[in-house]
Amino acid sequence: MNRRSTMRLVTLTAATGLAVAALTGCTAGGGGEGEAGDTTITWWHNGTGDPLKSFWEEVASEFESENPGVKVEVEAFQNEDLQRTLIPNALQAGGDAAPDLFMVWAEGEIKAQVEAGYLEDLSGLTGVIESVGTAGTGWNVDGKQYGIPFRYGIEGIWYDADLFEQAGVTENPATFTEFGDVIDKLAASGVSPIGVGAADGWPAAHWWYQFAIKTCSPESLQTAAETLAFDDPCFTEAGENLKTWMDEFDGDLPFQANPTSTPAQSVPNSSAGLLASQTTAMELMGTWHRGEVAKLVPGAPAENPPAPEWLSWMPVPDIEGAEGAPGAALGSGDAWGVYADAPEETLELLEYIMSVDVQTRLAETGEIPTVAGAEAGITDPVLQQIAEATQSAGVVVTWLDTQYGPVIGKAMNDAIVNLMFGDGTPASVPEAMNAAAATL
Repeated sequence: MNRRSTMRLVTLTAATGLAVAALTGCTAGGGGEGEAGDTTITWWHNGTGDPLKSFWEEVASEFESENPGVKVEVEAFQNEDLQRTLIPNALQAGGDAAPDLFMVWAEGEIKAQVEAGYLEDLSGLTGVIESVGTAGTGWNVDGKQYGIPFRYGIEGIWYDADLFEQAGVTENPATFTEFGDVIDKLAASGVSPIGVGAADGWPAAHWWYQFAIKTCSPESLQTAAETLAFDDPCFTEAGENLKTWMDEFDGDLPFQANPTSTPAQSVPNSSAGLLASQTTAMELMGTWHRGEVAKLVPGAPAENPPAPEWLSWMPVPDIEGAEGAPGAALGSGDAWGVYADAPEETLELLEYIMSVDVQTRLAETGEIPTVAGAEAGITDPVLQQIAEATQSAGVVVTWLDTQYGPVIGKAMNDAIVNLMFGDGTPASVPEAMNAAAATL
């Protein structure tokens, strides 16, 4: 029995021409139900800007047209609000407060949701699971699939090619030593080299993540993920390497002034807005960032703003002599999960969203899809570059706060911001992580 499913009248026409009426379904839960005979599915996502917002609305309308009696209420929310507040609160409230189809994050976060009983087991969608292949690994808990990733890619450095040219930067750096030379040239040209939205915590923390996956061996990272013990000296060494790199530069460099007062996205004074206005030259972010920058470019149209021609991308450089796998990259994707008490039609909607046709069209909006065959929709050279870099990365490590779960993730992120912009020490980060793990 599923909530929001009302009594539905199904007319079956027999070969003799006699009509046989059958009642199927069950009585509905509370809010969200439409007229008698309707099923309402609520769908939450973070595509607040076009073309993605309009695309998901179009997909919902297509599904409604093919499934009379089903209403899809699709809503977009800012990513921080959705991930950190709206979804956790709605799932905890349960019942009609919870969305039916919504975004779920991999590893520790989805494991916590599964343990709380919030998610439907999607293992029966074998065709969809096979179509995304190994990209779905992070959403598998105890051998069962609870999330289906619809986009996947690695994090990199988005940069302003015009500002690079003006500063005399002709080649992308392969190592952090070369990266330091790029930062010096940009600073000398009068531009702030790197923007970071440290007010939101995680954008700054991702710099430590990068140093961790490039300082620690793959074996050390795997052990930490399995045991949630962070005693390996490489985690302290990662902080030491990060601070050594930051201390090479004068003043506030390599980041903009007042990073802890700067949010990550959505508003002009965010780190995305600083890059969009060409106030800063670079920002470390995931594949979604192109759309965030596009809508914040001064004078950009309100609908379907194009990414500026100067916006380019490169992988994060390696650290010379470190034990991390060469070309190690940080990344993951976004996936769909289904609420444990959602209408059964939600699974049909999910299957439609993950069809080759919809995924190919998703690629055309500027996303990197997961379904085999849908990569044909990627026509943008920058996104093709990211897709190729994802395939060729020595190892792809899931976002660490996602991998270790929300409790450890928050403690880790807070400690990293304090290390980078406060009075924290390299050892204080793994200490905070171990302390948080002890509370689980």
